[in-house]
Amino acid sequence: MRSGVIAQKVGMTRIYNDAGEHVPVTVLKLENCQVIAHRTEEKNGYVALQVGAGLAKVKNTPKAMRGHFAVASVEPKRRLAEFRVSSENLIEVGAEITADHFVEGQFVDVTGTSIGKGFAGAMKRHNFGGMRASHGVSITHRAHGSTGQCQDPGKVFKGKKMAGQMGAEQVTTQNLKIVRTDVERGLIMIQGAVPGSKGGWIVIRDAVKKALPEGVPMPGAYRSTDAAVAVEKESE
Repeated sequence: MRSGVIAQKVGMTRIYNDAGEHVPVTVLKLENCQVIAHRTEEKNGYVALQVGAGLAKVKNTPKAMRGHFAVASVEPKRRLAEFRVSSENLIEVGAEITADHFVEGQFVDVTGTSIGKGFAGAMKRHNFGGMRASHGVSITHRAHGSTGQCQDPGKVFKGKKMAGQMGAEQVTTQNLKIVRTDVERGLIMIQGAVPGSKGGWIVIRDAVKKALPEGVPMPGAYRSTDAAVAVEKESE
């Protein structure tokens, strides 16, 4: 098991493959996606990586979280997520995960918060067929109809599909294909639609229902903190 990443949704576009066919893609951007902390079997009872992305203002960060980020020697992050990993796939704290963490042709599972639709009727929310257009139906063509039984049990069961709040909930789409990555700009292009609005935060993991292809970096593709310090010294 490898770590996933947190990316920000830029929007949708299309690219052309070698056959000249256009492929609709969603563009996701990695912005300072760094490892914040380790979860170990000895201390926490499981093995995982805590990853953060984006930059948050210090004044808007709680004091306890400022100390948490200070221990990792990273700037405050806007989003945090944990990824269960195997013990041999731990990445050092402070390392920045890059876009080539995933390879072209690989399948991934993507999680995001769907676009909120507000209060929606049963036809839009649950794809109900509605009532008849004529023959006795007057003003309730889009109503959901009967919701319960007679005197026994005499109630509406919990979970009944009815009108209500639609969207703004966590959605996971499985087996989406990585079409292209751009390491310099930190872009990951995924075929098809990804849940969430533009600017929303998306969690990307290796697909659980597909085998990892050959050439996937283990434990991942990242820039270590030592390498970043060395580059800064050379530039000086």
